[in-house]
Amino acid sequence: MRMLRTIALLTVLVLAYPTWLAFQIWTQSHEDEQHSADAIVVLGAAQYDGRPSPVFQARLDHAAYLYGEDLSSKVIVTGGKRPGDRFTEAEAGQIYLEDNGVASEDIDEVAGLTTLESLRDVKEIAQQEDIDTVLLVSDPLHSERIKRMASDLGFDEAYTSWASYQRLQRSRETKAKELAREVASLLVYELLDR
Repeated sequence: MRMLRTIALLTVLVLAYPTWLAFQIWTQSHEDEQHSADAIVVLGAAQYDGRPSPVFQARLDHAAYLYGEDLSSKVIVTGGKRPGDRFTEAEAGQIYLEDNGVASEDIDEVAGLTTLESLRDVKEIAQQEDIDTVLLVSDPLHSERIKRMASDLGFDEAYTSWASYQRLQRSRETKAKELAREVASLLVYELLDR
């Protein structure tokens, strides 16, 4: 009987923790923390031969808006490239931002292949350029994980301001899958530091 109780308790804990993470992710995804910072950091997304995908374009448009609102005079664009690509996501982002009013001298780029790798590269730039606070731009559901990673990397303050995808019309099923994927990604980060 004692063994069954232990198994039942462990089962509840194993199910409860991902549910708690999902709640935290969902809550953070509804908090737009537009705030002045030393740098705006745009997390990369797909690009097609130098042209940002609709998701990446939404992130870049939002970063350009934040820059135009004088929340920071520095924008760091992240993202690597897949085999066969001519451009990194960061290069495509820099070109797009320059074409949309962000001064080239105000843009840095890092070519990380994962979210954590990108943020680690951002931290290296931050140490060189005396950047202590960041305003992170990505998907709403990505906000909790990138905020935790930035805090764990030692930024004094990390704020998130997510891009709006209303025009992309995502279904409930897609949103549920994205939430489940983000819970899994956050668990991997917490357990394996990846």
